[in-house]
Order: sequence, then C-alpha cells, then structure tokens
Amino acid sequence: MHTREKGLGDVKELNMAAAVSQSPSESDDSLYPIAVLIDELRNEDVHLRLNSIRKLSTIALALGVERTRNELIQFLTDTIYDEDEVLLILAEQLGNFTPLASLQSLTSSLCFFSNLYVIFLSLLDSRILQVGGPEYVHCLLPPLENLATVEETVVRDKAVESLRKLADKLSTPALEEYFIPMLKRLATGLLPPPYIALLHLQLASSGDWFTSRTSACGLFSVAYPRVSPAIKAELRGLFRQLCRDDTPMVRRAAAAKLGDFAKVFERDYLVEELHSMFCDLAVDEQDSVRLLAVEGCIAMAGLLSEDSRRDLVRPVLSGLIDDKSWRVRFMVAEKLTEIQEAVGEEMTMTELVPAFTNLLKDPEGEVRGAAAQKLNTFCANLKKSARESAILNNILPVVKDLVIDPNQHVKTELAGVIMGLAPLVGKENTISQLLPIYMQLLKDSTAEVRLNIISSLDKVNDVIGASQLSQSLLPAIVELAEDGKWRVRLAIVQFMPLLAAQLGQEFFDEKMLPLCLNWLCDHGIILLKSNAVSLVLIVVAVYAIREATTSILTELTKKFGGEWASKNIMPKLITMSKDLNYLHRMTCLFCLQSLAEAVGPQQTTKEIMPIIKELSEDNVPNVRFGVAKGLQKIGKVVDASVLQNEIKPILTKLMNDADFDVRYFAEEAKNALGLH
Repeated sequence: MHTREKGLGDVKELNMAAAVSQSPSESDDSLYPIAVLIDELRNEDVHLRLNSIRKLSTIALALGVERTRNELIQFLTDTIYDEDEVLLILAEQLGNFTPLASLQSLTSSLCFFSNLYVIFLSLLDSRILQVGGPEYVHCLLPPLENLATVEETVVRDKAVESLRKLADKLSTPALEEYFIPMLKRLATGLLPPPYIALLHLQLASSGDWFTSRTSACGLFSVAYPRVSPAIKAELRGLFRQLCRDDTPMVRRAAAAKLGDFAKVFERDYLVEELHSMFCDLAVDEQDSVRLLAVEGCIAMAGLLSEDSRRDLVRPVLSGLIDDKSWRVRFMVAEKLTEIQEAVGEEMTMTELVPAFTNLLKDPEGEVRGAAAQKLNTFCANLKKSARESAILNNILPVVKDLVIDPNQHVKTELAGVIMGLAPLVGKENTISQLLPIYMQLLKDSTAEVRLNIISSLDKVNDVIGASQLSQSLLPAIVELAEDGKWRVRLAIVQFMPLLAAQLGQEFFDEKMLPLCLNWLCDHGIILLKSNAVSLVLIVVAVYAIREATTSILTELTKKFGGEWASKNIMPKLITMSKDLNYLHRMTCLFCLQSLAEAVGPQQTTKEIMPIIKELSEDNVPNVRFGVAKGLQKIGKVVDASVLQNEIKPILTKLMNDADFDVRYFAEEAKNALGLH
C-alpha cells in the first residue's frame, strides 16, 4: 500500500466535534472521530481500513453536505491508493452519500488517480437531486466520460450505465449543451487534451481510442429521442460510422446496441438509414459481429410492416441462417422463437420452418442442440391452421433422425421437449408418430435422456390417457424401475400417483403396485469397487428412493382407502419389520408413521401399533430411537386411551435404554406428547 504524507496536516485540522454526535457505544451505527478514521485508513491492516471505509456514510452525515464535499472527499481523493477490495467498499459507501453539489474541483484532482475510478461508478444515488438539484448533474459527466475510455470492460460498462442514468436527469437544454458534445467526443475518439493525459499508458501508446467508441454505442438510444432534428441527423451519421468502424470491437458494440437504437428511431428513417446499418453488420467479415446482428434482425422485424419485413429482413435473415460460421447459426437457433414472434405467422411458415429443419440437421452438434431445445415452443407458435401439417410433414422426419444422434447433448435436449408435441398433434398422431420415438428415447443409453422422457410423461398422458400410455410404455417403465441411475428410478416413483389416478385401482394393483413395494427395499447400485464417497452417495440415493416411495404409498392410501392399505401394504411392512437388514426395518418405521395419519386412529391402533411395539425391542439402537421419533407423530393420531396405555409405557421403557440417543428421543417424544 502506498501512502502520501503531503496534505495530511491540512486534513487533521477538521473539526472533530462536528463528526461525533454520539458515543460509539450508543448504537451499531456510532460515528468514529475523523482522526481515528484517518489512522485506520492509513493502517497496514486491510481489515482496519475496510472497517473505516464502511463508516464513511455515517461520518458524512455528521459532517454535512459542504464539509463532506470540501474536506472528506478531498481527503479520500488525495490519500487513498489501495487494494481493489478496499476501493470497492469505498465506492459502495460513497454511493450512500452523494452530497456533491459542485464537483469541478473534485473532478480535476480525482482523474489523475486511475485506481480511484471505481469511486465514481456508485455516485449516482437518487438523493443527488435532493442535495444539489438537477442543475449540478452535468458536473458528473467529465469523470464518467474519462471512465468510459478505460481498458477494463467492466468499468466502461458501469460508466455507460451511469451516463444513461444521468441523461434522464438532464434537462433538454443541458442534454444538448453537455451530454451531446461528450457523446460526439466518445464516438469519434477525439477527447480533449486533459483527458488524453489521464488515460492509461497502454491506451496512450496504442494510438487507437476504440474503447471510447465502444462506450459511445450504448449512449445513442438514451440521447436521441430528446434532441433537435439537426442533432438527431448527426447522431444517425455517427452511429453509421461506428457500424463501419475499422475496429471489430467497435462494430460488435454497435451491433449489440443497434436494437436499442432502432426502438427510438422515427419510422421515416428505419428503411432509409437503419436498414443500411443493419445490412452492413449482417455481412461483416467477423462472425462475432454477425452473430450480434441477429438481435438487430429481431428489432428491425418487429418495427417494420409485413411487406417491409418480407423485402428488407428476409434476405438478411436467410444469410444469417445459412452463415458459414456455426456460431452465427447457433445464435439464430438460440433466438429462433424471438425471431418467429417478430416476423409473424406468414413469414414463419414460408421461411422459418425450412430454416428450422436445416438447423436441426446442422453439421455442428451445438447448433442442433440449440434448435432441438426450441422444438416445442417453435411448433406451439406456428399458425394453428397449418401447425399439424408442418409438424408431421416437415419437422418430425428430421426429429426422428435426432433420436439416434451421436451427440448426447442433442438427444438430451430433444428428450426434454419432445413430449410437448403430443398436445399439438392430437391423440392419433401421438400414438402412431410420437410413441415410437418416446420408446426409443426411453431405451437410450444416456441416463439424462431417459430421465427427461420420464419426467414429462404427464404431458402425453393428458392426450392419450394412462391406459394407452401404460400399454405402450409399461415394459419400458418396468425396466426403468430397476435402472442403474437412481434419479431415473426416482422419476418413475414420482410418476406412480399419476398412473394410479388414471389407470384405476385394479389395473394399478396388478401392474404397478409390485414395483412400488419393491422400491421400499431399494438396494441402490451394486459397485464392484467402492470407496467412502461412493458408499455415501449410494446411501443418499437409496434413502431418496425409499422416502419418495413412502410418500407415494401414503398418497395412494388416501386415494384408495385404509382397507386397500391393509390388504396391499401392511403385509409388506410386516415382512420388512422382521428383515435382517436394519435399514429395511428403519424404512418400515418411516412408512408406518406416515401411513398412520392416512388410515386413521382405529387402524393405527389395530395394525400399526403392534409392529411399533415389536420394533421398540429391536437390538439396533437406531431402530429403537426411530421408534421413539415415530411415536411422537403417531401419538397425535391415536385416541387418548391408546396414548396412555400403549405409547406411554413404550416411551418410559425407552427412556431407561442403555443408548444415550434412544433415551434422548424418547424423552423428547414424551414431552412433546404431554406424557408426564
């Protein structure tokens, strides 16, 4: 850290009494004396400096507007040379007190220290109008103009953001007097001598002020609507120059901001001037510029009439769709639905449907994946009268090839959206055209592909019904119930209530219930070689499956009734309660306490409590304290007599258990149930 001794004596002459309004012990926001602030700001310990910086706003409030402007900020300007972390905190705190009614003297001194540029980027606080009035806003333009030329992109972007905010606060005369000249300087790179001397050395030696021109691109849209026609003509000319700039970075910035500028253009100039800028960018030699022209295409199409879109946008759009660079085609695929909305239904059917199929067949996997991701949305937005025909005749033949795409990413994206086509093509076409695709994807070797299909089965179910769905996909679902990936098994588990609701109790009991009961004893993945981390992951996966199954069985019990649970679930739980694997006995406990609420007090007393009582004698402490935790929930379901005569004795016995955890949970359950 560098320090300056010069000027410190002047700062120490600050009147301390004005800074301290209460003792430091009175509140968390107590004000430090300025002398302590100075000492801590110069301390070698970065934590002390940070602590001091965080108190700047409260000190400024105590000093008042004038003394903060003339003394405190002057001290910071002349003294601080610090690490980025401290400067960022300083910038944040200065943003909390912006009493800068006059910044001319501050500007001239602060701009000499490039390390302090961050300070200005948070000065734009809503309270600035309360301290200086709008007539002083233009004082912030010079330092921000300087910051808009620095090499660091983050700083330039923040400076442009701040300048845009300032433009809204300036009156129209002030905008033309101060903001427009600044914008012209930035757009041409012709900065006044004082600023040239202040720029970073690397920029000074490069001889190319492209940084200022890139920043200028973001300021046209905020200034253009409020200036005179003559100035508007100048601004259009300047932006046209930026679109043809020799530096690709400037053309990139112009392409990125063309859409914003187009939104404030008068319609008279859209075709005459803006279209020529758009065309220049769309055929730029740099693909990084052309891909940003896609955004401009969307903006242009949205502003033009249908006839103008056909004549002006269609040729350029066709060029972007067939661009030699995959990055440009990828951007078209990413923005396809936005383009679709902008060009309208007619142009979508004639131009975008063929383009979409080409993107789905693109030689680059990233492009195919991006296009596949838009499949459902694109098809849903097609003209209703021609939608089904376009999907079946143009799009589905290409989609069928993607099912066997060598790129896993493409298949994963396709599996995530293709189920959404079912409502668009109807029941018959779903059964004949889509179900074979779903079956193939369900058998794909990539787990994410299978998972995406399973997670969206409800969309198909709404169209063809669960009966048809289960008949077609049941073999695959049964196979996936034993899938090696636990997330796939979990997705099947979570799909069961939907099948139960649609298939009915009889069919579900016959076809699907055995799967559900087997999941209670889910065994995870068998590893030939395992380590501690793998074993932990297996335990977590197994627990997730068993927990989900318990919830599903409880939900099914509420739907089908207690008698159904007695007949179909309780026999399995009785068997599990005697299983040699204590984890199965623990799962049995979880399921019993979950079922208690669903079956009611009588069935709980008759069927669940005997199993609980037997498990309370288990030789594994984990099972015994599981009983104690379970009784805390079951006790809220049963009658008071059962609570006193059956549950209380069990808990009392467990409170005398040899294991500490068992005693703890038993006492906790007894207290929670009010059993004394």
